Amino acid sequence: MADKRTKIESMRRAGGRPSSFKPEYVEQAKKLCQLGATDLDLADFFGVAEKTIRNWRAARPDFLEAVRLGKGEADQRVEKSLYHRAVGYSYDAVKIFCNKHGEVTEVPYREHVPPDTVACIFWLKNRQPEAWRDRADVSVENVTYAVADYPPTEDGWIAKHVTKQ
Repeated sequence: MADKRTKIESMRRAGGRPSSFKPEYVEQAKKLCQLGATDLDLADFFGVAEKTIRNWRAARPDFLEAVRLGKGEADQRVEKSLYHRAVGYSYDAVKIFCNKHGEVTEVPYREHVPPDTVACIFWLKNRQPEAWRDRADVSVENVTYAVADYPPTEDGWIAKHVTKQ
């Protein structure tokens, strides 16, 4: 009887239900993140809540590292694609022609994609924000404003602001 109580008490101190985490999730999460998966996508794939994914990352350094590496590789691929879109690129393609006799001819050629202005702007705003930001920072310091009970007359303004020579 005492052994049973001890076992129950140790289970209570364990902190709840056992984790559904499996060691193979580390490699699966890395591959999913390489394909662009978010934490919500991982949660959906593993059949858990998004909070559980965050808990696994906090409790398991190997899982955290796998997710970071996978997301890092996906980010690098996107960055490389954005760069190519910004500067333009060329690729090999094939045109297929069919004449009136049904003969098919394949003609290889080189297709060129010109630079995309929006991609250029996006790239530069993120890589050089000081030079390419949309707004300028303007600071006003040591400015005093005089508030009068009545506006000055034209003669009064001229007398105050125009220096006599």
